[in-house]
Amino acid sequence: MAEREEDSSYDYAHRNTDTDVRRSRVSQYNAYKASGPVMTEYIHGIRKACVEREIPVSSEETLNVISNLARIKSAKNILELGTGTGVSGLALLDATDGSRLTTIERREDFLEEAKENFRGAGYEGRVQCIPGDAGEEIQKLREDGRVYDFIFLDCAKVQYVKYLPLLKDMLLPGGVLAADDVLIYGWATGEAEVPQKRHMLAKHIQEYIDAAIADDMFETSILDVGDGLAVSVKIS
Repeated sequence: MAEREEDSSYDYAHRNTDTDVRRSRVSQYNAYKASGPVMTEYIHGIRKACVEREIPVSSEETLNVISNLARIKSAKNILELGTGTGVSGLALLDATDGSRLTTIERREDFLEEAKENFRGAGYEGRVQCIPGDAGEEIQKLREDGRVYDFIFLDCAKVQYVKYLPLLKDMLLPGGVLAADDVLIYGWATGEAEVPQKRHMLAKHIQEYIDAAIADDMFETSILDVGDGLAVSVKIS
């Protein structure tokens, strides 16, 4: 697999768009549908606009799986690290009646756009949007005693392993922690060689996978979904 060009438009590890994403062998079966046609069209419209503007956004397949996981869990309190323009948050709220979402995003322009998108869906009363660094903000939430039954981790990949102990602490027993992009570009599976300038990123992602699997408080599955999804269930 050829090395991808750096995208300097956004301060992200990769561009997760329809033209630059790792696809699983069953992605064609995992199309995303919301609770009804109107909401499906609304979320797809926002996602399509992100793709056209080359803004990182969760794949359809990822939205399919995380919304089903949240639905199965009947999640009530959801934490999201990495709001983007609100696509994954919208999918999670749509899948879980009466749930509340706390979502953190360091880019204020993205967060303002996400707020408009939550408003457009009628979900503004169920969302707390927090601007700032994810590590700093989750520390504040932890100190405030906030706990969650579903966490979606989709921010700076190099920080995943650093955030894991904090997120585990904030996750209720039986809660689900879903970390996106853990198979980024096929590096972790050996599908593609890691570019020299991305060795540290790949190393930190592998450290997260290893730590989540080795943790006795978690049962973890690595799913071949989109750019990879690590799903950890807190068992104690």
